[in-house]
Amino acid sequence: MQEPASAPRFALARLIAGHICLHACMAGMRMAAPLLALREGFSALAVGFLLALFALTQVFLALPAGRYADRNGLKRPVGWAVLAASTGGALALAFPLFPVLCLSALLTGGATGVASISLQRHVGRAARNATELKKVFSWLSIGPAVSNFIGPLSAGLLIDHSGFRAAFALMALLPLATWFWVRATQELAPVHSVAGTGSKKAWDLLREPMMRRLMLVNWLLSSCWDVHTFVVPVLGHERGFSASVIGTILGSFALAATLVRLLLPTVAAHVREWAVVTFAMLMTALLFAIYPFMHSALAMGTCSVLLGLALGSVQPMIMSTLHQITPDARQGEALGMRMMAINASSVMMPLLFGTAGAVVGISVVFWAVGLAVGSGARQAWLLRPVTPH
Repeated sequence: MQEPASAPRFALARLIAGHICLHACMAGMRMAAPLLALREGFSALAVGFLLALFALTQVFLALPAGRYADRNGLKRPVGWAVLAASTGGALALAFPLFPVLCLSALLTGGATGVASISLQRHVGRAARNATELKKVFSWLSIGPAVSNFIGPLSAGLLIDHSGFRAAFALMALLPLATWFWVRATQELAPVHSVAGTGSKKAWDLLREPMMRRLMLVNWLLSSCWDVHTFVVPVLGHERGFSASVIGTILGSFALAATLVRLLLPTVAAHVREWAVVTFAMLMTALLFAIYPFMHSALAMGTCSVLLGLALGSVQPMIMSTLHQITPDARQGEALGMRMMAINASSVMMPLLFGTAGAVVGISVVFWAVGLAVGSGARQAWLLRPVTPH
């Protein structure tokens, strides 16, 4: 049954708060666990392996989690995610050893993916039209940006003042706050599969041309986030920038991405998903083409802000489109497929970028990805509906 019409904003605010708490747990663990491993004398390779585990679980859990959400709604998968994330934090608190930290990474990373899919599916189904879809996904997408600030900051402060165990204790408690916010949410009416479709495989979704285009566009744009995060520190180091300057350039990107998501709900009724995504891809291609020629911190920072505005506008539009082109009974499955592709990219792309950068130069990586994104803009253009709704 749908949330009462008198309190939809408060209902969404509760879900966003729950999303922030669980995602902040993973973000804090992703900073604290590698730092502890480094202080214990583990190599950079071991730390890289540890970091990869946060995304690796989501690659394998995404599709099963999507199907589970399709069958069980919101609160049951979120409840399991809360249990897994709290267990991950508690294990690190009790046994701060490298193998246990790896297990904690698997638990907290997987839990965040499961909860994200369930929350995205719920708010998408609760929206009544395309304009509401754009609005709710714009608001929901702010959660990870906020938690990526809260989690590492709180963990870092606790590590400096009280030690690693205090940080892990907070990470174990944060998911419990997620359950506090989500438990009162009213489940939506279940959606039953159309007769004869129950045995379909997830890959059958890709038989639809619109879904193939959407997944390709989403993968290209997700790769842009990865390449920017990877390449900017390398370019900054080549230009002799300090760590704080490089951090400011990356921070300006994140701030711009958050800002555009705050503004999107106010203009949701006046924009079309395919138009926003097409413009974002063309703008990204242009910025990637000129980025390597920016030699001052101010110029790189300006490019970073413009890139953040372009890429930050994409996720709400992608999510809105996905819910419109996917059967109601398989939306969780489609969300899982999307998350699987994104996290597989996050595991593989840094390795590919590093290898390519060493062979042909880091600027060529920027240009190659920019060319791919610019070429993919036609696929985004083809996402426009053939007939009016």
